[in-house]
Amino acid sequence: ALSKVLGLNFKRVQFTPDLLPSDIIGAEIYNVKNSSFQIKRGPIFTNLLLADEINRAPAKVQSALLEAMQEKQVTIGEESFALNRPFFVMATQNPLEQEGVYPLPEAQLDRFMLKVKVGYNSKEDELEIARRVCSGVDANINKVLSIDELNIIKKEVRDVYIDEEVENYMVNLVQATRFPKEFKLEEIERFISFGCSTRASIDLFKASKARAYINGNDFVSPLEIAQSVYDVFRHRIIISYEAEANSIDGDYIIEKILKAVHVP
Repeated sequence: ALSKVLGLNFKRVQFTPDLLPSDIIGAEIYNVKNSSFQIKRGPIFTNLLLADEINRAPAKVQSALLEAMQEKQVTIGEESFALNRPFFVMATQNPLEQEGVYPLPEAQLDRFMLKVKVGYNSKEDELEIARRVCSGVDANINKVLSIDELNIIKKEVRDVYIDEEVENYMVNLVQATRFPKEFKLEEIERFISFGCSTRASIDLFKASKARAYINGNDFVSPLEIAQSVYDVFRHRIIISYEAEANSIDGDYIIEKILKAVHVP
């Protein structure tokens, strides 16, 4: 649905334990007729890639996405290929408590801009879903944007203003995950093994600008930061074994940090 309304190409990969990196990025195939190797491109050559149940495959397979998500290119053999623009990866992940799943490596997690928690549907939504599926309703999905229009929106989002005090506030939130004592957060220090990376700062700036744009504002306020920070931080805070033993997750730590760090 998302690819259709944006006029983008879409590919889906079902991650399984027997998947190979070449099943995602492609491979060199030997052509017997002319005794030469040819490149067979994988499903990653698209605009929107859905990595379904990404943690059903081991780290070796997940690593196939690293170069694509950072450099927006793929290397097959000795040749590198630029990916289509825009390019982004969406992934679903099964709970780690389930059987047959592998935790995502930190480097892989860090490349995802946002981690959105999806809970149960409301009663009304559940009823509507059941009715639509059982009555065979085929929803009409119409294209609302072209790639050129999407690029214009991206430029407008980049132009959203951030005051210097607000910039410092966002960086302080990141710093508080790394050095809790400096922000009088000794109570949560033992629950954090590693704080957020530099990508967290970059993505918090980007997400807050986008949220301000959606809210109809031409500047970022602390409200937009509060609306974005959980999704940007929760997968980047590496919690300790003590935190796991006490059923404490990243959201708990973020909540404590928001209360402690001075809001401009």
